[in-house]
Amino acid sequence: MRDEILDFLKENRNQFVSGQAMSEACQVSRTAIWKHIEVLRKRGYVIESFTKKGYRLLEEPNLISPEEMEGVLQTKSFGRYYVYEERLDSTNSIAKALAMDGVPEGTVVCAEEQSSGRGRLSRGWYSPYGKGLWFSLILRPKFLPMEASKCTLMAGVALVKAFRTLGLSEAGIKWPNDILVGSRKMVGILTEMNGTMEEINYIVLGIGINTHTTIEEVSEDLKDKVMSFAIAGIEIDRKEAFAVILKALEDQYEKVCQEGFDSTLEEWKEYSVTLYKEVLVKAPDKDYIGYAKDLDRDGNLIVQLEDGREERIIAGDVSIRSTGGGY
Repeated sequence: MRDEILDFLKENRNQFVSGQAMSEACQVSRTAIWKHIEVLRKRGYVIESFTKKGYRLLEEPNLISPEEMEGVLQTKSFGRYYVYEERLDSTNSIAKALAMDGVPEGTVVCAEEQSSGRGRLSRGWYSPYGKGLWFSLILRPKFLPMEASKCTLMAGVALVKAFRTLGLSEAGIKWPNDILVGSRKMVGILTEMNGTMEEINYIVLGIGINTHTTIEEVSEDLKDKVMSFAIAGIEIDRKEAFAVILKALEDQYEKVCQEGFDSTLEEWKEYSVTLYKEVLVKAPDKDYIGYAKDLDRDGNLIVQLEDGREERIIAGDVSIRSTGGGY
């Protein structure tokens, strides 16, 4: 209903549309039309109204609300069940609860702002209002639980492809879950799974993408570590970018469901900024310094140590050696 009203206003931009015309088209009362208009106003739409003239849309907010996304989605299932709030503690927390309730695969939970966004190792993720894409995607794959962690790598590949479509060709993937531009972080990915040893119940992919954060808004200690489309000098419309990203994620997910992960892992290697570099790995058991030699079929990082031995890294934080010699 609200989508139809917004479509009316957009199609007649800068012209008045009578409440009567909309009520007849939507087959509801004029009071119902007014109530929906008020909701749109609260979401940031500037809508002028005059007695005997009707309503006129003057300005749209840069939101990723259902009303805005409806007209730009290109997917079959990703984002077709869409849970949106202006403010949430954590999209992953809501997504996990919804997944347990049985919502369909492809459900997206998103917010304009997160107060308790999380990255790996329970680290905080800064998610200010309207400055990024903060969302979680629910998957229900048929592959084995042991392959679930590779969904992080799959998402990284999809995001790099989407960013290139959006004009950001310098993006690359740092193992296991970051998208960098140069040495600056632009994306974090958090994968959480629920299931048994034999079967996946659901996977929640939590993704945070800096889109409109400016360098002035970044704290002094992070100015050389944070990247966004805005900092890169690339103008994007958030809803259109979100549509491109969801389509890329759906395409990559369909590929791994049909073909397995092998070709996606090869693509990951192509986009990697970690491989063939000197790295410092802070693993749960100890630190390792060596050469990032390869990615194995399970998505683990193969590091050749200084003494020639090879270490298979299943989990850990990677720092890449800079030209100045530091990590």
